[in-house]
Amino acid sequence: MAKIGNIELGAFPLLLAPMEDVSDPPFRALCKEQGADVVYTEFISSEGLIRDAAKSVMKLDIYEKERPVGIQIFGAVMDSMLRSVEIVEASGPDFIDINFGCPVKKVVSKGAGAGILRDIDLMVSLTEAMVKHTKLPITVKTRLGWDHDSIKIVEVAERLQDVGCQAIAIHGRTRAQMYKGEANWAPIAEVKNNARMHIPVFGNGDVDSPERAVEMRDKYGLDGAMIGRASIGNPWFFNQVKHYFETGTHATPPTLSERVAAARRHLEMSIDWKGEQLGVFETRRHYTNYFKGIPDFKPYRTRLVTSDASADVFSTLDEIKQEFGSMVFTH
Repeated sequence: MAKIGNIELGAFPLLLAPMEDVSDPPFRALCKEQGADVVYTEFISSEGLIRDAAKSVMKLDIYEKERPVGIQIFGAVMDSMLRSVEIVEASGPDFIDINFGCPVKKVVSKGAGAGILRDIDLMVSLTEAMVKHTKLPITVKTRLGWDHDSIKIVEVAERLQDVGCQAIAIHGRTRAQMYKGEANWAPIAEVKNNARMHIPVFGNGDVDSPERAVEMRDKYGLDGAMIGRASIGNPWFFNQVKHYFETGTHATPPTLSERVAAARRHLEMSIDWKGEQLGVFETRRHYTNYFKGIPDFKPYRTRLVTSDASADVFSTLDEIKQEFGSMVFTH
């Protein structure tokens, strides 16, 4: 039974990864309905929060139906991180997650995200200070190391646990790898198998099929799987994994009607939350996966990702349902 603080997550929970411009309230709601056990917000800049930047503050929105939910923040300046903890607390998340894993240059260049993997002492001292600054559980998401020659994740995880970190999610790549190559879960298993570790150790990276989730659980012995890219345009992935856990067989894929309904709800919720322009724009990345595998779909996909008015997108969705309604999906 995995726990974050006093929050019981069940045996081998499935966690929706924090993804910028993806893990917003509409998408989190869809994933929660489809079996995600824990969800995280998009990562939020501590500097943006203390400046009261509109985009950062907007990301603090959470809803009761998505609990347990963690708000994820990033930064490398002690004072800013501590002040941001106070701001985050006011939103009432179940826990606060620190991003020590984002490999993107604009984050790393400020020493934040995966950039902090070059300064493990700072990583540990930031975590310790944040633990002492809040009653909420503090968790960490990170990578194996800065590069192949500096993988010290067993030691790093132990030190984070020792200063009060209550769970750790580890992406099976270094910062140097970005998202290239295959994720290596063996070092994450070493963390889990360290006799001194007692907090949950979640695996992340390349959990792109139910079989891979089973492998992470049974072969590598981790406490849960954090799922990112496999869920984009496919919120059903969580329940598909759970069905496979229970039966050893693949769940029946969602029908065309279910896909259209999900895409429509996703867009409606996005517009309600972000407004017409941003809602339409930021939902585009999901359509390719919602309708993956449909032959001769390109003209419809082009309209979905180029239409600026929601009325046009809704109209295209209606046409898709009419045109492809009888299609049977095999996966």
